[in-house]
Amino acid sequence: MVQTTDGTEVFRAARDFLLAHREDYATAYEKFEWPAPSRFNWALDWFDVIARDNDDPALWIVEEDGSERRLSFADMSRRSSQVAGWLRAQGVRRGDRLVLMLGNQVELWETILATMKLGAVLIPTAPLLGPADLRDRVERGGARHVVAGAADAAKFDGVPGAYTRVAVGGPVPGWLDYAAAYDHDPAFEPDGPTAADDPLLLYFTSGTTARPKLVEHTHASYPVGHLSTMYWIGLRPGDVHLNISSPGWAKHAWSNVFAPWNAQACVFVFNYTRFDAARLLREIDRCGVTAFCAPPTVWRMLIQSDLSCLRTPPREAVSAGEPLNPEVIDQVRAAWGLTIRDGYGQTETTVQVANTPGQQLKPGAMGRPAPGYRVVLVDPITGEPAEEGEICLDLARRPLGLTAGYHGDDGRTAEAMSGGYYHTGDIGARDAEGYITFIGRTDDVFKASDYRISPFELESVLIEHEAVAEAAVVPSPDPVRLAVPKAYVVLAAGWDPTAATAAAIFAHCRAHLAPFKRVRRLEFGELPKTISGKIRRVELRDGERDKHAAADDRPAGEYRDTDFPAEPSR
Repeated sequence: MVQTTDGTEVFRAARDFLLAHREDYATAYEKFEWPAPSRFNWALDWFDVIARDNDDPALWIVEEDGSERRLSFADMSRRSSQVAGWLRAQGVRRGDRLVLMLGNQVELWETILATMKLGAVLIPTAPLLGPADLRDRVERGGARHVVAGAADAAKFDGVPGAYTRVAVGGPVPGWLDYAAAYDHDPAFEPDGPTAADDPLLLYFTSGTTARPKLVEHTHASYPVGHLSTMYWIGLRPGDVHLNISSPGWAKHAWSNVFAPWNAQACVFVFNYTRFDAARLLREIDRCGVTAFCAPPTVWRMLIQSDLSCLRTPPREAVSAGEPLNPEVIDQVRAAWGLTIRDGYGQTETTVQVANTPGQQLKPGAMGRPAPGYRVVLVDPITGEPAEEGEICLDLARRPLGLTAGYHGDDGRTAEAMSGGYYHTGDIGARDAEGYITFIGRTDDVFKASDYRISPFELESVLIEHEAVAEAAVVPSPDPVRLAVPKAYVVLAAGWDPTAATAAAIFAHCRAHLAPFKRVRRLEFGELPKTISGKIRRVELRDGERDKHAAADDRPAGEYRDTDFPAEPSR
């Protein structure tokens, strides 16, 4: 990385290099260098620059009732400058922390840009959160300002603190009215330069295994770092990009802010109160979506609909959040003639590993390291590089998209960055051509009869059965094997939680899994999830221990493979 003060030009050069080599992975990986400006404010030095006199659509929001709003880059630049000036008049200063809790609405993107222009620090927050979580964000985040929807203002009644309150969507007693920002002068002058390593974002993780961590990103690590995400998705200038994600979580910033606007593509949103696969597909077709990203849960629901209804499928289809099951990939390929490409990253990073455009795809593999990332698999016992081990990033060539650390937790930061590596906490395996296959979280992988079991591998087989909509596999205590694989299964529409259904699923597992990997126990029911939609396997594991400690035989509602002996071979 070469240090320079000219942020706009070095950023543009790096962006253009990746666009020029979007299907030439070897060149992109070997020759890409992160731009390293000493000063950089993405909203001022990139967005406002590309927005000047630019009437191309930057944001397109379609509502469930059919109404829609489309704003150009020039519109968003002007409106965000008005909001920035108005927020400054209300006391928002450089370095101040601002909780932003809005849905997918124009004001969300305006406030993101405005806060960046001011040099303040965003704490993105999901509107579904309740008072207890909001209190944690205000207190641990050190928030001095809150921008929230008027309908959610009451949630802050029990959240103490002398913070500025701004309501969007109507007047609220005791709150400032966001609408007043549109009367402010659109001419905005920053109070000084922004250092590239100044803090920009504080993200609370979804807390799948423990108390949410507070991840800090800078004006470089996410805005510039998401060049890797732009490259993975395959975005081009003028694209219409739809990403299914809720505001408040890192994936929303990945694909609803930085990656598309890095590419000068349009952010497209379809707002709905209840997911309707057929309606979503109609909007994709009507609005000419060219790039589509969705989590595995959404892809699983989409394949229940008629994918062939699209006259012009998206050019790019990607998935992230959790590994995608092969059955879903096969059905989309059959209907659209393209393959969903996995991408792997974390709140702490941008895309680290991915199947990028134009590359050979290998079943089950999530791809190769993204340009700018040097990925090492580290044996958890020896701490040495291995062909299977924890997915780590080499800090000797620290990627720009890596977090600055866990805010207020030096111990956790030191642990994550120990031994010259950033430790993801995920296990993977690398083949001879450099493709990495996800095995599971270090917390989720377990041993049964001394064999190591990857829950994801078993879940991928389970989901291929037509009765299974979702599945999660955890260890279940066993007096002989110490633990055996147990599946918690959410059934697809039209299937009942009966012994006959359990027998069919066990038979499917026998046919597709080696004996030492087979699912031995099964229970039907809903899966516990974080508010961001990730499965809380830790809750299922703890529940299994409690169930078997309390039960003399087996817990109520549990089926076992021994209940359904395999038919003798003929």
